[in-house]
Amino acid sequence: MTEERPQAAPMMTDGPRGDGPRSDGPGERPAKPQRRFTGRKKICRLCNKVRCSPGEAVIDYKDVGRLRMLISDRGKIEPRRKTGSCALGQRALSKAIKRARHVALLPYTLDHIRKTRVFPTRG
Repeated sequence: MTEERPQAAPMMTDGPRGDGPRSDGPGERPAKPQRRFTGRKKICRLCNKVRCSPGEAVIDYKDVGRLRMLISDRGKIEPRRKTGSCALGQRALSKAIKRARHVALLPYTLDHIRKTRVFPTRG
């Protein structure tokens, strides 16, 4: 006594290039594969590299014009996502800004700018 198994539905197979389900009817186009968007690698705006080594991200604390563009209108250090720098570059940047504040090249608060309403133009 042999039992007959019911036949399974035919499976959809990939086309000749393996690019998705094959179309059986005439005039039907095979489905295109989904492409994923891969963004380009971010490049540090301070050192123009994907990743810097510790010695390369040197920012001079005496370059007040450049540092002033990297602080907000309230006097805070801008985050990495706004400055476009790598982690080592951002660390060097924050050290340079803090050093310039300590030597009185940059103010701690920009209260005088809020009073005069004059802020240097950003790059």
